[in-house]
Amino acid sequence: MRSSMFLKHACWIALVLPVLSSVAQSGNASYISPKTVSFVASTVPANGDVNPYGIAVVPRSSGKLIAGHILVSNFNGSANLQGTGTTIVDIAPDGTKTLFAEIDRSRLPGPCPGGVGLTTALGVLRKGWVIVGSLPTKDGTAATAKAGCLLVLNDEGEVVETFSGTRFNARINGPWDMTVLDLGPVAELFVSNVLNETVAAGGKVVHRGTVVRILLGIPDGRKPEELLRTIVGSGFPQRTDPAALVIGPTGLGLAEDGTLYVADTLSNRIAAIPDAVFRLTSGGTGRTVSVGGALNQPLGLAVAPNGDILTVNAGDGNVVETTPAGSQIAVKNIDTSGAGAGTLFGLAVVRGTGVYFVDDGDNTLDLLH
Repeated sequence: MRSSMFLKHACWIALVLPVLSSVAQSGNASYISPKTVSFVASTVPANGDVNPYGIAVVPRSSGKLIAGHILVSNFNGSANLQGTGTTIVDIAPDGTKTLFAEIDRSRLPGPCPGGVGLTTALGVLRKGWVIVGSLPTKDGTAATAKAGCLLVLNDEGEVVETFSGTRFNARINGPWDMTVLDLGPVAELFVSNVLNETVAAGGKVVHRGTVVRILLGIPDGRKPEELLRTIVGSGFPQRTDPAALVIGPTGLGLAEDGTLYVADTLSNRIAAIPDAVFRLTSGGTGRTVSVGGALNQPLGLAVAPNGDILTVNAGDGNVVETTPAGSQIAVKNIDTSGAGAGTLFGLAVVRGTGVYFVDDGDNTLDLLH
């Protein structure tokens, strides 16, 4: 088993290293400062789900997936209880909205402890697979939160498999956010987990948050296969919260040199885990890129085309642009609801277009452009 694991990892390095090394880094002129915000669409589907969290841009057309469209996952059901949302909506750049998937917890093809409550962990692979995290509750409170899973959907919006529990000594436990390195026949998922001993602590901070890397094989005509899981980040602070359900490591973004950036929400900082694509051991809580300043409980995170790190704050309605060297070079209020705190979650950068983001203060998809 151990020799097989290292063989798979060696093959993965041989495939991905030329891709990473061939990409040039950009300069660091501000990416967000000249941009303005425009409304794109409401994210509320016919069943009334609210609280948009995850966002992903479709890379290729396949089935119901249309290249350039934006998928959004909803965390709350129509009663506005956290961890009960079951829908993913499809939004075209012109604002046209359709339902991509409504997931029935009683008809899942594999284990997902607790059921369905869709999180910010959302990604779309080039071969037409959609992967979304579930951190479910029974009644919207942290006391009933369960480990959940990653749900794998086909291009018609049907759940075909789940990734859950512990494999290769790495556990999926409250998948909260995700970023994806997709090379077609293989991909890596980087998933932040926020429920390791969190509920049992009853609101006290525990330093058990993790980032798990999942190596997938994606054969033609067959569903993705888990090849390997590795804990690449660990020890992040996390706790339950009456308003936010749970607070812990959230947004993830992969730089062109293989560094993984993590929004360490409770520590009010951006962390960097080097060699995240290839490493075989945990990088702990990583190196601090930037802390404090304009950062105000960073949640969603994405890497801009110029290499800078974009984070949105839970504590206000701002997006902050930080260079890889740690300089906070731009701050902009983008909250469209006027509520400020607690409204911004997922964001996705589209080169040549701008930054799509969700605002759960008014349940909208918006564009910074």
